[in-house]
Order: sequence, then C-alpha cells, then structure tokens
Amino acid sequence: MQKWLIKSSVQLVLGTLAAVARRPLLRPLSDGLTHALAAVAIRSKRIGRAASLAELGTLWQRSFPSAKQVPVTSVTEDTVYAEIHTPCPLRGTGDVQACFRMMEFDRAIVGHAGGQFVVLQSQATPGVSHCRVAMRMAGASLDGLVAAHEHSDPE
Repeated sequence: MQKWLIKSSVQLVLGTLAAVARRPLLRPLSDGLTHALAAVAIRSKRIGRAASLAELGTLWQRSFPSAKQVPVTSVTEDTVYAEIHTPCPLRGTGDVQACFRMMEFDRAIVGHAGGQFVVLQSQATPGVSHCRVAMRMAGASLDGLVAAHEHSDPE
C-alpha cells in the first residue's frame, strides 16, 4: 500500500508540474513549484554539499523516493552520468522545453550540493524511454555536454 501511495503521489506531482511546464508563460510558477519541492527535499533528505564528484551523484539520488529509478551509470574524471527511469508525463510529446523547465528541480538539488546538472537525453523526445543526465562540480566546464533542449527546435 505504501509503495502504491508513493508511486501515485509522484505521478500526481509530475503530472501537475508537466501541465504547468508545458505553458511557457507560466515559467515563474513552474520555477516556483520546482524550487519549493527541491527545498523540501533538501531539508527532509538532509542534502548537504558534496565533498567529491561521486558524492554529488549520491546526493542527487537521495532526493528521489527510490535510487533504483535514478541509477548512476558511470563516474568519470569530471562527470557523473545517470538515468531517470521514472515515467514522465512528457514522455514522447516532443516538448523538451517543458522538460527543461521541469528539470529545474534537479538543477536546484545539484546546485545546492555544489554541482551543475545537464539533461543529455529527455523522455519527452519521441522513442526515448528514460532520461540521461550528467553532473559536474560547480565551476567545471560543461564542454562536451549538449543539453537535450539545445539540440531541438524551440517551440
């Protein structure tokens, strides 16, 4: 029952955020909601500053109900790579701009932990079943990381 409740709650929150994020004029509301949710996660999950690149990925994972839904796939010299498997209401819509707005939650979490967050591949892209993301420490160059919303046509 508890697992179902958490899953249902997550889907309700994501659906609400997606509905707001799909309307560019509501960007201030979208940012406000995602920042409020990130602040709650930071406090409730005790997310602090990362002492290392690997810890940056672990702190980001901590902000989610299940680390299995957001696996870290690799850590290189300068980048943590991960995936987001939680089904997104934007899946297959082609609206990667709305995805960018929704991912403000992740950018806020990773920023608080001392890093930068980039969505490399979005579930909003037709045919994509999970997001691929990258994280680097604050101040590190983002060269070589092309954000999903930057290689699509703006709406």
